[in-house]
Amino acid sequence: MELLEHLRTVRLVDHHVHGWFTEPGDRAAFEAALNEGSPGPVSTGFDLPIGVAVRRWCAPLLGLPPLVSADAYWEARSATPYDELVGTFLGAAGVDQWLVDTGLTPGVVTNPVPMSEVVRLETLLEEALGEDDPVGAFRERLDAAARTVVATKTIAAYRCGLDIDWARPSDAEVGAAARRSAPRVTDPVLVAFAVHEAAERGLPLQVHTGLGDRDLDLHRADPMLLLPLLRSIGSPVLLLHCYPFHRQAGYLAQAFDHVHFDVGLAVSHLGARSVELVAEAMELAPFGKQLYSSDAYGLPELHALGSLLWRRAMGEVLGGWVARGDWSEADAVAVVDLVAAGNARRVYGL
Repeated sequence: MELLEHLRTVRLVDHHVHGWFTEPGDRAAFEAALNEGSPGPVSTGFDLPIGVAVRRWCAPLLGLPPLVSADAYWEARSATPYDELVGTFLGAAGVDQWLVDTGLTPGVVTNPVPMSEVVRLETLLEEALGEDDPVGAFRERLDAAARTVVATKTIAAYRCGLDIDWARPSDAEVGAAARRSAPRVTDPVLVAFAVHEAAERGLPLQVHTGLGDRDLDLHRADPMLLLPLLRSIGSPVLLLHCYPFHRQAGYLAQAFDHVHFDVGLAVSHLGARSVELVAEAMELAPFGKQLYSSDAYGLPELHALGSLLWRRAMGEVLGGWVARGDWSEADAVAVVDLVAAGNARRVYGL
């Protein structure tokens, strides 16, 4: 009972998240935002596991019974003033600090507060490509960002895949790649350059791995493809999301002192199966290497859903071990505190 009460009240640091839509949108846009794999409108968002999870966990926050129909959920949502809706769901998340990737559709979403910024390396590179000296211009931008952000992020998995040459390129190679790359960074030389520059400054590096929308080739997003990079840098690396490669991520977190990971995005998308996902993430990796994340984007429901499902999963998994006598309740509470916030505060220096 101590564990379950602690999970109900423990405050979180969401170490990778985005903002919510500035406007509530219509039902088609809502359902499309439930589908991580599709960039366009779909009519079946409520048919996904995450759609069932919204009806189960978010409906009570609107005063509805759990698992109310999709039509009834949408009717109640539409009748709620949007500011009130956002406040309800963000309040239910129980988050003390949000680490926000501000590079995804900044004009479409509003950022949570209090927030710390995570800057996308590819965005900084694209700003520098038009300069006479793109190498120097990127370094200047990165130095300026380093004074205010808590981490950097690469979306190499989307731009070129993780199966690239991660050796540090020369400035001449970077300059040549820059001249042929404008306006969009997809060249592996530029990606490797930016990552090494961030590591040289000691900035924590977030790396998208595993599932994402259909711009990504999933087989090229396996974190094991990062082995050459992990062996060559020593600054903190945060493997994001990882599913279905979360066991590989757990191995990497055990094998490398500077590697950490989360399963955040998948927790919401797996819905009822998120309990098994969290259990598998806890199999091998040190408990000081796992971080809470929702990766919520667009729908304020997802900020609450990630938290509610993670708390439930940790209760089921750790509570089961305590009930069997494999763990003490004190062990379980200590691990909850690490994953909920302690690890993020240490790694990012919050």
